Amino acid sequence: MNDENHDLGPWEFIGRRGGDTVTLVGGSVIAGVPEANRAAEEARRELRFDFLDDRAVLDLLRRRHVDEEDMFKAGFVHGVPLALVGLGAVLYWAAVATYWETAASRNAYLAVAGTVVAIQTFFFVRSAMSHWGDPVRQNLRARAARYRRIAHIARRGGADIPAHYPHYGPYPFAATFRPEVDDPEPFESKGADDHGRG
Repeated sequence: MNDENHDLGPWEFIGRRGGDTVTLVGGSVIAGVPEANRAAEEARRELRFDFLDDRAVLDLLRRRHVDEEDMFKAGFVHGVPLALVGLGAVLYWAAVATYWETAASRNAYLAVAGTVVAIQTFFFVRSAMSHWGDPVRQNLRARAARYRRIAHIARRGGADIPAHYPHYGPYPFAATFRPEVDDPEPFESKGADDHGRG
């Protein structure tokens, strides 16, 4: 478990990177809305995950937060240098290199700058693919996205669930469930639905 999760209460998770803590809505609240209960059962068969098991859902949401943090860090580590080098290359070209007298010098600069930017772009794309394209992470995102949808069905059905719960935004990156991929680390669970917790 991430060190950040050690500071959380027993039923809390972080809804977004750097965001406030959120208290888990019990599975019994969601199951109390028949349409949401049906959606959870259907999703359970489709995504091989019990969306009404409080401990499993809490573990899922905590892992989803770690996944979001990892994606941000990977983008930052490679994206910021790429942006700075690209901007610096363009500014230097506009302010200095275009005024060089020989075309050979200008072409040499363009070749070197283009090579450096291309190398950094390669590392950025490779890092992005390793995080966004990882099938285990895709399954995690697919389950978290479906849980969010189930919670919204329950809220529309009258359940006492905060707006935007579980406070994740859109899922712009790979969230396709891949049934052929096994979870390397099983989700925490009591082995049965934990609807009666306080």
